[in-house]
Amino acid sequence: MRRLRLSYPHLVALGFAVIILLGALLLMLPISSNSGTVTPFLSCLFTATSATCVTGLIVVDTYLHWSVFGRVVILLLIQIGGLGFMTLMTGFSMALHRQISLRQRTLLKENFNTPDISGMVRLTRKILLGTVLFEGVGTLLFASRFIPKFGFWDGLGRAVFMSISAFCNAGFDLLGDQGAFSSLVSFADDAVVIVTAALLILIGGIGFLVWDDIACHKWHFKRYRLHSKLVLTMTVGITVVTTALFLFLERDHTGADLPFAQQLLNAFFDSVTPRTAGFNSVDTTALHPASGALTTILMFIGGSPGSTAGGIKTTTLAVLALCCISNLFNRSGFNLFRRRLPRDLIVQAVSVAGLQLMLAFTGVFLVSAAQPELPLTDIIFECFSAIDTVGMSTGVTRELSAFSQVVVLLMMYCGRLGSLTFTMVFVQKKKKELLLYPEETVSVG
Repeated sequence: MRRLRLSYPHLVALGFAVIILLGALLLMLPISSNSGTVTPFLSCLFTATSATCVTGLIVVDTYLHWSVFGRVVILLLIQIGGLGFMTLMTGFSMALHRQISLRQRTLLKENFNTPDISGMVRLTRKILLGTVLFEGVGTLLFASRFIPKFGFWDGLGRAVFMSISAFCNAGFDLLGDQGAFSSLVSFADDAVVIVTAALLILIGGIGFLVWDDIACHKWHFKRYRLHSKLVLTMTVGITVVTTALFLFLERDHTGADLPFAQQLLNAFFDSVTPRTAGFNSVDTTALHPASGALTTILMFIGGSPGSTAGGIKTTTLAVLALCCISNLFNRSGFNLFRRRLPRDLIVQAVSVAGLQLMLAFTGVFLVSAAQPELPLTDIIFECFSAIDTVGMSTGVTRELSAFSQVVVLLMMYCGRLGSLTFTMVFVQKKKKELLLYPEETVSVG
């Protein structure tokens, strides 16, 4: 019998589906809940999807509802979802000193979104070591705040969970005893907790290729790949600009009566967490309407390719912006850092952004049709949070009907796969057109 060989999109789609289903079944066990009872399957499926797709939307509070066993299951799903099961499978193969096949290397190339197949094993080793290092340092920093407050073992457990969740841009936390669904609000004035979470989010969200460039070339920015230059420039630029905007917009809202240092700290975190971690240090429902709109835009942008983050990615935004600027000034090419971008890349960027918007507004339409009593702005916020695997919410997640929960969990699943990968699951391989029709223009704009 001929051996079945799945394409990368089919393998990723099937792999994540199996992991989500197994996670949901484990969470249904009585041992997974604090009450010792069976949690409804849909709630388990929603939680498993959110964890595996590193989103953070939840229908039950993680600390108050799930037992230690349930939290461990969620944490494992977050780690698998953040790094990708192909990365972890390759890590196990290397630990057992097994030969990494050419097919595995090809799948890793697709997983990391790299242009070259060479060096995949070396890159995987760096990713795994870097993950252990960053999550370990994050655990120590969180533990320095959590242990004095919660005791040694409880504080250490929360620190480990928080570090992995932040690095994987997941948005889950174990601070429900400080207020159900309150996220990091109780630590809004703690610079160590907020800055550590923000840095882990940024490090996890810049992408593994950028890690490789920094490790190889240190601070020699000119030697970096064009991809790394663009990611770092966009990440710093977006963070600085949106921090200033949040600081200005929230000065009389969530920042009212707070010292300037805490206003700046909250504004910085507000600019980082929508891309795409899902934590919040202030009440999301209390944000200025313009801040809510800015948060939605940041959720749509997301992190960078080949990372733990979702969204259309910073490089996609940069390519689209460059295309608009080039057309505006009637330039013949698309040049960046003394390099010319291929036109196929423009088409791909438009496809990614367009498909993401189509999926988001399809979700908005379905949820609003099923539950017209919910505010449209909250539904839009929720759906963009789901498709971009962010996890921020205005509180409507717990109000979703069974149908709406299914819609949102499917959006989280699609967002984790990526809009193009999700589309390729249902289409055949690209075929060369044998018949080319005459060209004719249409008016646009």
